[in-house]
Amino acid sequence: MRILLVEDDVQMGPTLQNALSQAGYAVDLSVDGIDAEALGDIEPYDLIVLDLGLPKRSGMEVLQNWRSRNNHVPVVILTARGSWEEKVQGFKTGADDYVAKPFQTEELLARISAVLKRSSGTSGGPLQAAGLLLDEDAQSVKLKDGRFFNLTGTEFRLLRYFMLHPGQVISKSRLTEHVYEYDSDRDSNVIEVYVNRLRQKVGTDLIQTRRGQGYIFGPA
Repeated sequence: MRILLVEDDVQMGPTLQNALSQAGYAVDLSVDGIDAEALGDIEPYDLIVLDLGLPKRSGMEVLQNWRSRNNHVPVVILTARGSWEEKVQGFKTGADDYVAKPFQTEELLARISAVLKRSSGTSGGPLQAAGLLLDEDAQSVKLKDGRFFNLTGTEFRLLRYFMLHPGQVISKSRLTEHVYEYDSDRDSNVIEVYVNRLRQKVGTDLIQTRRGQGYIFGPA
C-alpha cells in the first residue's frame, strides 16, 4: 500500500517515513502544502497522513481542495493535542481519522490500518481473505493448513494489496503504482517475479493471471 506523508518537521518527517516503511508501506514524503496537494491529485495513493500546520498552504486548505475536486483518498490528519476545534473542522472537511501530537507511532500505524480496511470494505481486526491470515506486525502469512511463511517487504506489500482487493482484476501497472515509492524504478516485469514467489508460498491457485489484464486474487 502506498502512502503520502505530509510533515514539515525536519526530524519527525523522516522518522515517521522510516517507521511507515518498516511497517510495510511504500512512503513518499512531502514537506509543504502546495507540493502535497499536487502529489495527492496526481499520484494514486491508498492513504495520506496530513499534518495541518504546513508552510505555503495549510493542511486544512489542502484537504478542502482535494474534497472539492472529488478526490476521496483516505486522509488521517495530525493535530495538536487538545485542539478539538481542528479535529471537528477536519472531520467536517473530509478527514477519515486524526492523531493528536505527540503520539506513539504504534497508534498512528493502528489508525492507518483501520482506515485502509474501512476504505476497502474490509472488517476490522486481522486481515483475512481466501483462507489466509496476514500478520501485519510480523509481516508473515498463515495458510489455511496452519503453515506460516515470512514475507519480504515487497511480498508483504503485494499480498496486503491483493487481500484488500479480493476478486478484482489488478493490472501490473496498478500494482507498481501502489507498491513502490514515487522515485523508485517501477519495472512492471519485476512484479511477475514477486507474484511467482508469493504463489510458491500461498498456493498457485490463489493468484490467477488474466492474460492481457493482470492478476486476480482469490480461490478459483
